[in-house]
Amino acid sequence: MRRMRVPLLAVLLSVAGCEAGGSPADGARAKQLVAEGATLLDVRTPGEFGGSHLPGAKNIPVDELEARVAELDKSRPVVTYCAAGVRSARAASLLRTQGFTVHDLGTASAWPSN
Repeated sequence: MRRMRVPLLAVLLSVAGCEAGGSPADGARAKQLVAEGATLLDVRTPGEFGGSHLPGAKNIPVDELEARVAELDKSRPVVTYCAAGVRSARAASLLRTQGFTVHDLGTASAWPSN
């Protein structure tokens, strides 16, 4: 049986759930969840958030998330996003261990423009 070689970066991105830009389906699903009441969580730094962010997003940097998790309503799903997808995947994982229902959008650029 012949083994298939997969580049390490591709494996890491698929495990982290952070394909560059995310898929259109992920963005549409995220937007639908937020329209239905999910919390849109930007896990970038305050400086990044101040520069631009998705409408209605709450900013809790991923490095502060564990200490500030009580600021989120566990009864509402959470949609996480960041700049490249790595921090949002980390935040999604942390929130899931805390009992949250999470959709990891990955990058803000995956958010549908219409």
